Amino acid sequence: MATINFYIQTQNNPAGIYVRLRDGRKIDAKAKTNYVVNPKNWSIKKGQPVNLKDENQKVLNQHLLNFRHKLLNHFNMSVDKCPIDSAWLKEFINPTQKIDSITNKLVDYFDYYIVHKRTSIKRVSLIKYHVIKKIIKKLQIAYNKDFFIKDVNADFKLKLEDFCKHEGYSQNTISRILKFVKTVCYHAASNGIETHFQLKNLYIRAEKIEKIYLTKEEINLINNTTMPAEHLDNARDWLIISCLTGQRISDFMNFFHEMIRYDTVSINKKNIKVPFIDFTQEKTKKKVTIVLDKTVMKILKKRNGKFPRKISHQHYNEYIKDVCKIAGLDQMISGSKINKETNRKEKGVFPKYTLVSSHIGRRSYASNYYGIIPTSLLINQTGHSSEKMFLEYIGKSEPDKARHLATYFY
Repeated sequence: MATINFYIQTQNNPAGIYVRLRDGRKIDAKAKTNYVVNPKNWSIKKGQPVNLKDENQKVLNQHLLNFRHKLLNHFNMSVDKCPIDSAWLKEFINPTQKIDSITNKLVDYFDYYIVHKRTSIKRVSLIKYHVIKKIIKKLQIAYNKDFFIKDVNADFKLKLEDFCKHEGYSQNTISRILKFVKTVCYHAASNGIETHFQLKNLYIRAEKIEKIYLTKEEINLINNTTMPAEHLDNARDWLIISCLTGQRISDFMNFFHEMIRYDTVSINKKNIKVPFIDFTQEKTKKKVTIVLDKTVMKILKKRNGKFPRKISHQHYNEYIKDVCKIAGLDQMISGSKINKETNRKEKGVFPKYTLVSSHIGRRSYASNYYGIIPTSLLINQTGHSSEKMFLEYIGKSEPDKARHLATYFY
């Protein structure tokens, strides 16, 4: 007779729950289920939650009992009809999604959406959709309910918000999760699947976060600070270049000296050869032409006409924090950063250098030149799709905009 047991393989929280099905010596199949548990709440000896009087553990145990019952029925129907092994067990847990079929279940539709969007959206966006799909699966487990596309309504929004807060997600992350879910639902609607009439008006308020950028004085300070190691000097030069070109790391880290072209420009009635770079932005696929200012050209001259050595995004983010710390950017300011223990973004007051990341160069460029260079020209340089997005990016308040407007009257 077949036996079914559950177990975990790690003491890290949360731990995935595995299932093992055995029938004599011929069948021994193992696979990871879609359930997770805090190892402190798991009985290794019994293969089940420790405290069945606790409501959450009781619900989990009921899910596992239902899973065992369905698996045993599936096993009995499969005997002598197909090989019963770990592949068979994995297929039972996560059945293959047929691409040409359209489901009205929310989690399953994520698979359909990802399959049909994989060639038109960025890999990083695909990863985000996979992550959000896992969050919705956990939400379903928490509420013991399979959500359909038409179930995404005001009640769903409240459940999602409560669940995500309990899991430690920030308000802005929760807001973005709902936006991703709505995007998937709109795609389903385009395929004729019923959506809820409340879908369009679902909204989770995002908190205003401080827009951290480097002032012109800070950029000059960093540029004039001697770095104690070559890798920091290299990262510092990239940071300065990013602050003076307004580009994303995915773009400026791919600059090479061969890309530079010179064009004659009339400045103060003098014809001057000015260096430019033409390229297509990685994220937006927008063609952009940027000007390389004198400070950038001095960095290249120092490096025999070449850009700094290319480094990974991860190392760049680490090194520029050290660069800014060495330059003395240790004033305490409000901001948010990832808590390494919880892997969640937390708000607080931190030394400025700890809040520096690859985005700071682009935001510094936009913020420092706003009101000095016409906004339309800045948008051409940064590649923002609209002035509204540009102003949101640099975090300009209504008083800031009014002060900018005043410059045209006085």
